[in-house]
Amino acid sequence: MSNGTPIEKLAANALETRFENFDADTLESTKYRIIDTVGCLIGGSTDTGNPELVGLLRDEGGKEEATILVHGGKVPDGNAAMVNSVMSRSFDFEPVSPLVDGVNTPGHISGTTVPTAISMSEAVNASGRELITALLVGDDIAVRILAASGFGFTLGWDGTGTVNAFGAAAIAGRLLGLNKLQMRNAFGIVLNQIGSTFQIIWDGTTAFKLPQGLSARAGVFSAQLAKAGWTGPEDALFSKFGYYKMFTEGCQKPEDLSRDLGRAYYTDGTIKPYPCCRIPHAAIDCALAIVRKHGIKAEEIQEVNLDLAQGGIDHICGSPFKIGAFPHGNAVFNYQYVVATAFLYGSVKPEHFTEKAIRDPRITDFIGKIKLTASPYVKFEAARLTVTLKDSREFTASCDAAKGDPRHNPMSKEEIIAKFWTNIEFSAKISKQKATKLLQMLEKLEKLDSVRKLIPLLVA
Repeated sequence: MSNGTPIEKLAANALETRFENFDADTLESTKYRIIDTVGCLIGGSTDTGNPELVGLLRDEGGKEEATILVHGGKVPDGNAAMVNSVMSRSFDFEPVSPLVDGVNTPGHISGTTVPTAISMSEAVNASGRELITALLVGDDIAVRILAASGFGFTLGWDGTGTVNAFGAAAIAGRLLGLNKLQMRNAFGIVLNQIGSTFQIIWDGTTAFKLPQGLSARAGVFSAQLAKAGWTGPEDALFSKFGYYKMFTEGCQKPEDLSRDLGRAYYTDGTIKPYPCCRIPHAAIDCALAIVRKHGIKAEEIQEVNLDLAQGGIDHICGSPFKIGAFPHGNAVFNYQYVVATAFLYGSVKPEHFTEKAIRDPRITDFIGKIKLTASPYVKFEAARLTVTLKDSREFTASCDAAKGDPRHNPMSKEEIIAKFWTNIEFSAKISKQKATKLLQMLEKLEKLDSVRKLIPLLVA
């Protein structure tokens, strides 16, 4: 088989990459990204709809191959990867924003690839090194395909339901021992199973987290079909009805598909400090900076003016706050809610996105004080916030690079670990003893001879 086309090169790299390819920085950041995603999975394990999804998959039954984490019980590996990915996305808290040559691209890759790598590594009894290697080739393929065209806001496709499936197929295909032709076929088969729409976010639905898991299951199933001898389109990316034709406005940067392939492994770059959409993070930073610097209390505030880019205003996060059938989905994608939370509680944590917290009348009252204003001087994802107190004093804070930005304001290892414990404590499912041992093993994951040794620590 020729290695000439981009999809063939990606398939070959997914199989030829060795653990030794990764430099120390890549290895270190990958382990902390796994820790962060696993913490988010645990924290999101009992979020609205998740216990019901677990129940459906248990009722469906099937071959016991991989574990439904936190809840326990084994199901077919694709189903385990799906539900574990859904849990990881549940508070919109997992790593985001793939970084390619210093440029951020909106995306949620890790919430699919990390749980898929864990589930498939358990199923085949892989080592920690094998998990890391499979994860990084899956991340890299998904990110390259995404970065070459962009996230697709205009067309309405949610990348969690499209490019993530290619990443999951690479992970599963590698761990299942596919050859190059089979891996290319797996990518072609994936093309038949991808989709999802931003409307699930715009309408504040429970389903916002579902594509994260559907991509996992689609990727695993595609790899299994390819191993069984099924074929798919030869060029999943550039054929007449391939990915870039059907799901994007075109491949604008084809060089991203092959630049430094096998030398650079692209992944999500941002570790989030707050459990909500990344877009309002700068606004939260502004609010918390004012609270901490001036010690003001919510009841002292007369009004809040939040200057944003027009793109921020136009995004669902800029819509007036309302509570629908899935309050969490309304709150997690809303500037007003997260800013009100920051002023009322001096923090923004998972407990602030429970239905009880969202329906607190103090939130509703405070939101009425918040005004969003479009400003040509504020970048997208940046913010400038002015607070006017009842005694007429004013305080202003600006933020161009929100906490978590890997280039200008990264989370430290200590902050990532503290976030892990925030999720553990919020879920109250995994004991401190288990979580401590889990953390120790994940920090030395490359030394683990079997990923199956992690699983008992990930079940309540």
